[in-house]
Amino acid sequence: MQYLLLIYGAESAWSALSAADAAKMTGEFGKFTQGIISSGNYVGGNRLHDTDKATTVRVKNGKKVVTDGPFAETKEQLGGYYLIEAKDIDEATDIAARIPSASFGSIEVRPIFEMPRP
Repeated sequence: MQYLLLIYGAESAWSALSAADAAKMTGEFGKFTQGIISSGNYVGGNRLHDTDKATTVRVKNGKKVVTDGPFAETKEQLGGYYLIEAKDIDEATDIAARIPSASFGSIEVRPIFEMPRP
């Protein structure tokens, strides 16, 4: 079964990291990613730009309404994700707990609803 691991954290904490600490964290993410590639759990993943680059789209009265920024103000922002293959929720949460930023942010684990193919 596939799971989406949504990585949340405070953007301000990331921007406050020294260059050395940012490089260390990037290296830790690289090792984690290589580990789940090697184990066969990795399906995909990406880091996201900060919320100041986000755009929110709604449809009101049949018309597209586009606004800058995220939908809501929150203390933690979505910073990236991994799409993984895991045998069950226990394996998925074990993998999520190994994401380097889980120690100061949060990881939301969501099962993928598998749609029948036409």
